[in-house]
Amino acid sequence: MKLQVGAIKEKATSLVSEEPAEAYPALLAVQEAGECRFVAPVTARLSVGKEYDHIRAHGEVSTTVALVCSRCLVDFTQELHTSFTIFYSPASVGPQDEEVELSEEDLVSIPYEGDEIDFTPEIVAQLITEIPYKPLCREECKGLCASCGVDLNVTECTCEKDAFSLKFSALKDFKVDK
Repeated sequence: MKLQVGAIKEKATSLVSEEPAEAYPALLAVQEAGECRFVAPVTARLSVGKEYDHIRAHGEVSTTVALVCSRCLVDFTQELHTSFTIFYSPASVGPQDEEVELSEEDLVSIPYEGDEIDFTPEIVAQLITEIPYKPLCREECKGLCASCGVDLNVTECTCEKDAFSLKFSALKDFKVDK
């Protein structure tokens, strides 16, 4: 999703895009790595306008992904939705050899060069940060039994519940001589 800098006015311009995840190489790489599978198109809505000496882009991005629960290994789908605001400033002209103190505005803005701004990297970054690191089908998922492997969300296992923990079993015969 690109926009000509000359077309950006003080009054915000609205942009809407709906594309398959395959149109974004970084999202395709995430899918090929097995982290998730995109099952709906990526919908991006941006409102872009000039403010003082920078450009402000407020956006919302959403899609639906298929994930595997990290506790019970069940496939499930989850909607990803995020909103963000990013500031764009013209890139500094020429190399700077000396140290320069950055203002707060410089720290939260992205420099751009040329006569157009490509919003694709920010759209992709926002979606990737929304993909759960340890996906859960539901918050109270009980997972699988460590002994027999049965899904504890569906049935109760008949394994013996031993209070003995193997965590410190190597120390059970340890004796201290005084």
